[in-house]
Amino acid sequence: MLSLNQTEEHPSYIALEQFGDDLYEATDGRLEVEVYPHETLGAQKEVVQLVGDGAVDTAFDDIDHPLRVVNGEAIVGDLFTSVEDSNHLTVLGGLTEGSRHVYTAEGPIVEPSDLSGMKIRVQESSVHIDMINAMGAAATPMSYGEVCTALQSGVLDGAENNEISYMSQHHNEVATHMALTNHLVGLDYVVMNTDLLHSLPDEDREIFQQQWQLASEHHADLWTAEIETAIAGAEDSGTEINDVDKAAFQEALRPVVEKYLDTPQDRELFEAIRREAQQ
Repeated sequence: MLSLNQTEEHPSYIALEQFGDDLYEATDGRLEVEVYPHETLGAQKEVVQLVGDGAVDTAFDDIDHPLRVVNGEAIVGDLFTSVEDSNHLTVLGGLTEGSRHVYTAEGPIVEPSDLSGMKIRVQESSVHIDMINAMGAAATPMSYGEVCTALQSGVLDGAENNEISYMSQHHNEVATHMALTNHLVGLDYVVMNTDLLHSLPDEDREIFQQQWQLASEHHADLWTAEIETAIAGAEDSGTEINDVDKAAFQEALRPVVEKYLDTPQDRELFEAIRREAQQ
């Protein structure tokens, strides 16, 4: 079982469904992946716990630069296996989730001060909470599947995500202002129960890894095409998209970056990622 918090129309679902089909064929039916969209198996935080416990096999939490990083063994090899002993999780890799922007029911948002007092939905993650708070808003952790209703009822003033998720979840119907904050170019990580991964015969494990790499590449191609469609669709639906004072937002977020680079290992990883961007 593979848990996903997106819809059947999202590039992640399409790529992961194809991954399951290709894996089944490549192993003559020995391995099979069934994708459950719409947070059917639970919200992200709950599903990650289930994966570690072995109740769910894989969870989906996902452009060129991040993908080069997650495919770079020298950069992320130790990181991806760092929670195997403590949480029984192995990170297989990442799928791009594109550039994340803030969208609100009222706008436009140009500077961090424009977000003052606004309740903005974030993932249930300390990094995301600190990031949105630093940008001037009131970060509001919430399950992804609850966001649209919360926007409709006024519980939320806005949210943050990429353009594809914004459209696929129909958030454009209630939050008609999108500010191109580009505050995070993120990855959705695919994590797998470590015991299950290690239990695979060597031949099947190699096939699994090969098919996962192909799925990641397929997803990147889908994303590139879909992002243009999503932006055009948002504009056609009446969404007002505006640029922001990038320097002001970068300055607001600087303390968050420093906060999480609190060990030599963290800073070394950060610097390796920045070097990769210059390649």
